[in-house]
Amino acid sequence: MAEPEDVYAAVEETAGLLNVPCAREKVGPVLEAFAPFEGGFIFSATAGERGGDLDLTIQVPRAIPDPYAHALERGLLPRTGHPVGSLLSDLDGRGFVEEYLIDVGVVGGLNKVYVHFPHAVQGVAALSSVPSMPSALAANADFFARHDLDGVAMIAIDYRHETVNLYFPTPGGMEPKTVLSLLQEMGLPEPDEELLESVRKTFRVYFTLGWDSSRIERISFARPADMPLIRARTEPEMVRFLTGSPYTYDGERFSISIVKWSPEGQWFNAGSYYQFGPLQREVFKKIRG
Repeated sequence: MAEPEDVYAAVEETAGLLNVPCAREKVGPVLEAFAPFEGGFIFSATAGERGGDLDLTIQVPRAIPDPYAHALERGLLPRTGHPVGSLLSDLDGRGFVEEYLIDVGVVGGLNKVYVHFPHAVQGVAALSSVPSMPSALAANADFFARHDLDGVAMIAIDYRHETVNLYFPTPGGMEPKTVLSLLQEMGLPEPDEELLESVRKTFRVYFTLGWDSSRIERISFARPADMPLIRARTEPEMVRFLTGSPYTYDGERFSISIVKWSPEGQWFNAGSYYQFGPLQREVFKKIRG
């Protein structure tokens, strides 16, 4: 369990690798609100024009039963009458949630709550019946079925953008023809051979949905970090981040890279694990073999 001062020092050091401003008065209240750091803690950043922030994904302590209510009480998120504000309690009421995590930008503040349930994956039909779930999930049920995607292991609720991400585990990766079919049906451009080869090693594919449209807003493929691709296609700061960020466990640093597609374009995200929680360690032990 990392000490709060050690965590803040690690955040400050990692932000420096990315040239991201880090102010204690901005980050401190969130870290204080979600301490102690008894589980996973992950640094992540986005390459290119969409970057400019360092995101912290922090496992929520067991003593905090409702991270959304906890954040509202401390003024870390704005109150809303939108269905996004009801989704966490609706999911928790189903009884399958194993852990929560939050996502907070060093610059942008708290934005997401992750609902993680890797031992109790949920089907698209079951999740579509959750009252506050975007109807876009049910509208795309056939699309997911055609690509043999049904078991969801995690949901991210983005309160600031009023969207959700649904994460489908893909043990053994994804066949190139499946990747191409997903992109084609979404009307997205075909990747080049190098990118397609990288994406086939995906361990989770996730989709972004909103409440205002039935379309899938974004598709993302997460895999263990592909450093040759990152070095060739992103700015030096991303490489510096993935090779220099601090971590607390024995052995080599574990990092992931994510390629994302939307109608607006394609871009990269990457994450570096500062501390593992039990469920993350279990998931990534399988990935590492």
